[in-house]
Amino acid sequence: MKKTAVTAAPLNDLIAERWSPRVFDASYALSDKDLLSILEAGRWAPSANNVQPWRFSVARRGDGLFDSVVGATSGFNQAWLPSASALILVSIPELTADGQPYKIAMLDAGLAIQNMLIQTTSLGLYSHVVAGMDRDAMSQVVGLPENLHPIVLVAVGKHGDVEAIAGTPLHERETAERTRLALDEIVLVGKP
Repeated sequence: MKKTAVTAAPLNDLIAERWSPRVFDASYALSDKDLLSILEAGRWAPSANNVQPWRFSVARRGDGLFDSVVGATSGFNQAWLPSASALILVSIPELTADGQPYKIAMLDAGLAIQNMLIQTTSLGLYSHVVAGMDRDAMSQVVGLPENLHPIVLVAVGKHGDVEAIAGTPLHERETAERTRLALDEIVLVGKP
C-alpha cells in the first residue's frame, strides 16, 4: 500500500513515501542487517555538541522482552503492536553531566528517530512512532538506569494485509488519506 504525500513542493522520495501504518505483517522477521542499519542511522543523527544523548533498547517479536514492552504501552497500542517485527525504545537523560536540565536532549533524540524512520523507508520497511506508554513501567521492563527517561517506541516491520482488518476502526485509520496542515498555517514569518 502506497500513501505518497501530496506536497506543495517536490520532496525527497523517502520523505514523501514514509508513513506510519498500524498493520504489520506478523510473519515477517526483521533481519539483523536491517536492524543494524536502522540503529546506525539513528547513531549518525546531528547532535548538539556531539553529545548524542539518545539511547536505544531493542525488543524483537519472539523474545521475552517484546511482550513485556507491548504490555507497558497504553490502550489501543496493545492491539496492533504485537505484529511489529521489532520495537525500539528511545530514551534520553533528563540531566546533563553537570546536573542541569538537558533541554536539547529531546530535539537530538527526535533527529535520531527521524533518521531511523527514513532509513526504515529506504529498506522498504515501515515504522510507527508510539508515545502512549506507562513510562515508569517501561523503564522497569527494559531495565533503564535512573538517569534515562523513555520518550517513544519505534515499531518496525513489513506492512501487513489491510483487508484482513476490514470493517474495523483500525481499517479506517489505516486507509485514510495522509493529511498535514497547509504551509500557510505553520509558516508564521517569511512565507514564500
